[in-house]
Amino acid sequence: MNFSADKIFSIQDKHQFDALALNIFRFQSENCLVYRDYVQNLRVNTDEVKRIEDIPFLPISFFKTHSVLSSKNRVEITFSSSGTTGMSQSSHHVTDVSLYEQSYLQAFTQFYGNIEDYCFLALLPSYQQRSGSSLIYMVNDLIEKSKHPQSGYFLYNHDELFSTLKALQLKNQKTILIGVTYALLDFIEQFELSFPNLVIMETGGMKGKRKEMVREELHDQLTRGFGVKAIHSEFGMTELLSQAYSLGDGIFNCPSWMEILIRDTNDPLSLVKNGKTGGINVIDLANVNSCSFIATQDLGRINPDGSFEVLGRFDNADIRGCNLLVQ
Repeated sequence: MNFSADKIFSIQDKHQFDALALNIFRFQSENCLVYRDYVQNLRVNTDEVKRIEDIPFLPISFFKTHSVLSSKNRVEITFSSSGTTGMSQSSHHVTDVSLYEQSYLQAFTQFYGNIEDYCFLALLPSYQQRSGSSLIYMVNDLIEKSKHPQSGYFLYNHDELFSTLKALQLKNQKTILIGVTYALLDFIEQFELSFPNLVIMETGGMKGKRKEMVREELHDQLTRGFGVKAIHSEFGMTELLSQAYSLGDGIFNCPSWMEILIRDTNDPLSLVKNGKTGGINVIDLANVNSCSFIATQDLGRINPDGSFEVLGRFDNADIRGCNLLVQ
């Protein structure tokens, strides 16, 4: 089957997306061993799957215990999730990292425009201080491709970050500050800005550094602290090769090769209607060499216009259905 990057990243409509998703499903249900076993134990006849709504979604926890690969090619890079001490980490083995690169570059261009128009600043201490972060891989590339002399990381150097932001504001330079949530809050406790054209992109998560906050309260503090109208966010994870973006109010949209479905929290093999809250299932066609159909541990809902919101996480980490796999 032809799953070239050109085919994945040139999807124009829902019909093309569904057709390619069904082809990738059949390919992965044969070639991804853990997914094949999962599908078989669900007693799903792959020939009878005619709609994307009927595709089984692999619980994301399998990335902690299994090698989730559909390709026999050499693994070029392994991304790993952050985890507290004693917790197992997810590992995403990537056999073609160019698919990841094309995914985030094309998605960024779709939502924000030309990369070279921006200066990229990063405040990502928790990610920067460990190896295997897919987010750091992406940010490194965006910093490099921006070709802006002031693009870069700041770790805990808030004084330098503040002076850099003031200088960029004076030059009216389009700027994106991407930061882990707690680090952005730490910064605005020291400094206050009024930089209306600045894009603040929070990656989510307190990483155990601060008490978790509801999105409205968090974004209210950040908008006031940086003097911006809205807080942007990206929805991505170690196990995926694509991101959805929110340009404000926690409303996310996907690039054309990614789609969100919402499953019933009490019956994980069933989907709920738009507007209902449930578990977030992700179709990521860029993940063709791993598994494109992932049941995450996030809760969310789909809005009438097809956008979606992330509303929290499951209380317990285990998603029902995991025990269907024969070890």
